[in-house]
Amino acid sequence: MTQDELKQAVAQAAADYVAEHAPAGSVIGVGTGSTANFFIDALAPLKGRYRGAIASSEATRQRLEGHGIAVLDLNEVERIPVYVDGADEIDGGLNMIQGGGGALTREKIVAAVATTFVCIADGSKQVATLGKFPLPVEVIPMARAHVARELAKLGGRPMLREGFVTDNGNLILDVHDLAISNPKGLEAQINQIVGVVTNGLFAIRPADVLLLGTAAGVRRFG
Repeated sequence: MTQDELKQAVAQAAADYVAEHAPAGSVIGVGTGSTANFFIDALAPLKGRYRGAIASSEATRQRLEGHGIAVLDLNEVERIPVYVDGADEIDGGLNMIQGGGGALTREKIVAAVATTFVCIADGSKQVATLGKFPLPVEVIPMARAHVARELAKLGGRPMLREGFVTDNGNLILDVHDLAISNPKGLEAQINQIVGVVTNGLFAIRPADVLLLGTAAGVRRFG
């Protein structure tokens, strides 16, 4: 199977999971990226069952609305039963790196109000230790140089994502050369740096369920 076929398979599995676990009339959280896009496509036939969706980015909002799925403001919703998103990397503890698409802050906010966080990924995203994929850190523009110096002290090699501004009007530093043995601790440590909005480690609030696309089919963890 091609990578896109694997993504389509896990996206359909996620739509089936949502149909089983999200009550009719509820609101579904939807992430950002190529795998999440396949999920939106798979969710479209079910749109009449749900009140609408929460989008983690403007790109996701546009794709949802393109399918006729109502997009709500998160401030209108107290809890969402299921949030579905992809990952750039995920380990055996269901800790993740997200933010390759630059939507990490909004993704983390939506995950925080979800009862169940479902990660959908192809097998290439599963790793023993996080960090081969550069860790995205969203920063306030005036703090870029300060944050970069502090990240270097942690052993990483931060690089500005050139020509990119987040939906929140901020910058992204991608931190290379990290081997992340304590993702929860590092997530908290980076978030304490003044000028950091948040970072792409999802370990304090990891995934609850992983749907992993493999050549042998979709495997479920959690």
